[in-house]
Amino acid sequence: MINSHDVLWGQTLLYTAYVLVIISIIVWFAYSITKEGKTSKISKTFFWSFVAVLVIVGFSLHLVTYNTIPWVKQDLHRGDTVADQHFAIVVEDHEFILPAEDMVINCDEVILFDVTSNDLTYGFGLFRDNNSMVMQMQVVPGHTNDILWEFTENDTYSIRSTEYSGPAGYQMIVENAVTVVGCS
Repeated sequence: MINSHDVLWGQTLLYTAYVLVIISIIVWFAYSITKEGKTSKISKTFFWSFVAVLVIVGFSLHLVTYNTIPWVKQDLHRGDTVADQHFAIVVEDHEFILPAEDMVINCDEVILFDVTSNDLTYGFGLFRDNNSMVMQMQVVPGHTNDILWEFTENDTYSIRSTEYSGPAGYQMIVENAVTVVGCS
């Protein structure tokens, strides 16, 4: 599985370049139709051809990058995926109740995090030591809240709530809750 940090960096570069091209053409178009003196007409054919190219390039960016997003593969083939480990986590009274003190995961195994809320809507997120998020999901009471994930790097992650659940929610952090081992 690709690291979510690398995916975000690559998508930031691609979409920034795409948006800068769009903005520069819009500025050129606005300048062309508002300048004084000799007006330069832009043909409807050119304008609509440009719009069509933008749509095609934008759609192509989505097609090229959709398989690089780490969770897409698991979601598309979820019915065929069997988890190697299953962690049932309960959340209530602004506290994560974990199935074990330290959840140890082997590298390249598919993990199912099944999170149940007994009172409020919470978030469930795994975070690296540098506070960047690996993954997250919303945890709604009375609904199935689970996520499949495959870890490809040795690391230790904290669990945090990623949803506002009232003033007590800011303290919903479990440091060093998930440890991934066995990656080369």
